[in-house]
Amino acid sequence: MSIDPADYDIADLTARIKDVEDVAELRAILEAEEDGKNRDPVKKVIESRIGKFSGDEEASDGEVDPTEMSLAELGNAVQDIDDPERLDAILAAEEAGENRDGAKRLVQSRIDSIRGSEEDEGGDVEEEPQTPEERHPDLDHPTADKRHVRALTDATYGDMWVYCETQAGDLLDVSREMLGKARELMDGYNADYDRSERVVAVLIGSDVERFADECIDCGADAVVVHEDDRLDRFVHRAYTEVFCDMARWGGEPGEKGPDPAEWRDYDEPRYVLFPATNNGRDLSAQVQAELDSGLASDCSGLYIEDTVISNPAKVGRAGEKKEFRGVLHMKRPDFSGFEYSTILCLDNPGREFHPQGASVIPGSFDVPDPDPEREGLVVTHDLELDEDWLSVRVTEFDQLDEGVDLTGRDVVVAVGRGIGDDPTRGMELALELANAFEDADVGVSRGIVTGSYEFGGHVEEYTREERQIGETGQVVAPKLYIAAGISGAVQHKVGMDESDTILAINTDPDARIRDFSDYFVEGDLFEVLPMLTEAVKSGTLDVQAVADGSGGERQ
Repeated sequence: MSIDPADYDIADLTARIKDVEDVAELRAILEAEEDGKNRDPVKKVIESRIGKFSGDEEASDGEVDPTEMSLAELGNAVQDIDDPERLDAILAAEEAGENRDGAKRLVQSRIDSIRGSEEDEGGDVEEEPQTPEERHPDLDHPTADKRHVRALTDATYGDMWVYCETQAGDLLDVSREMLGKARELMDGYNADYDRSERVVAVLIGSDVERFADECIDCGADAVVVHEDDRLDRFVHRAYTEVFCDMARWGGEPGEKGPDPAEWRDYDEPRYVLFPATNNGRDLSAQVQAELDSGLASDCSGLYIEDTVISNPAKVGRAGEKKEFRGVLHMKRPDFSGFEYSTILCLDNPGREFHPQGASVIPGSFDVPDPDPEREGLVVTHDLELDEDWLSVRVTEFDQLDEGVDLTGRDVVVAVGRGIGDDPTRGMELALELANAFEDADVGVSRGIVTGSYEFGGHVEEYTREERQIGETGQVVAPKLYIAAGISGAVQHKVGMDESDTILAINTDPDARIRDFSDYFVEGDLFEVLPMLTEAVKSGTLDVQAVADGSGGERQ
């Protein structure tokens, strides 16, 4: 025996035996402990180690070594163990090893659950009420009658649905963008998986059927339309109920639909896209909750491919892997655009998460060229609206100015605090450069909107909040983005990071915007902008003159 347990406390012994895999040696250590100090926690740790390598039926539960597991793996593993004594050993091993509070709570919760069940079977413990209403009968529960919707069982899914939002009597550009992207995604999906699934546009409102042909021209194979004069403005409860009824095609919440419709043979959509507008964000969250699925919000990138996952919560057991087919990968900015995450909506064992849903940031995709030769199906949806769904009505409103939309421009010239030496002149130079292009406009950083700069009346309109670019402003993705005197805070980055080409001008060579620019001119915008304007007008650019004139370098 290479280790005498009497020489170690429980923490040191646990560390020493982690490399011992010989069962005979471990049993010798256990016998030495029993003959010596005979400490229960120490014996449980050794027994757990023996169980991991003994391979016999008796020790199968002992394969759980909490010191080598994440919390998720441990949580899944202990759910298969019904022996409270074995769980006591796992708890002791965790206390002697990593001693993680979360891990100890997981194991202790399982122990309490098993021992509580044993007591219940013996009739010693009165059953505790299971619902909040039962536990607290003295309180009002306005949602007590709310039906909790569960995922469908053995359901079939198909097609990609796109909610096409309208406002002020027009179809929003983001709706066209999503249709074009959906067409691209489903063409690839059908080719990769030998399927023939469709893009389905959804129109809800008053006098919206007139947009059906345009939806088809932009990529839809079918358009589902619900017309009702009472839906001339967005009403979140009514729109949610209509959309969910469309998705289930008359099926009850949580239940598979009735007989298949003539135009579809599945229970619910496979994928759903919504615009990340004020109304679209509202609708997408409620629809996905009512359909008992998930939502990736404010996405800027989408693609479909297979993926292999080893997360025990998704595959059922630690150490196993599973391939998920046709997964919609949804890319979205995090940490104010400083990083990006790709969200996956994956099923759990025995639990389906469909439709896989995302809301899309306007301007993330190109507006497709309409194809008037395309043909498609227009389906009328019929549902009697409950008056309770329309309890909130807009009776009077003021129409605000349309504002400035920079999302469709080929070029955006944006200025920031770098114009501080002469704010009016700085804006004039930005306007002159924008006017030199065929399709360009001027934007500003938040520093201009919130700053105390004095602007001449002829440029003041270009400094207002409606032109702000960034997390709390517009998100643009032009072919060329020119950032003059902008440092590159992450809040601004999220508003322009998807631009095809980014040119930054700044006197500070260490400005953060340099890290995510394609071209960086170290120089004074008051000198560089006029040179760029002249270059656009003449069609030629003397790079060396720009560098020399600004006294800096070019990256």
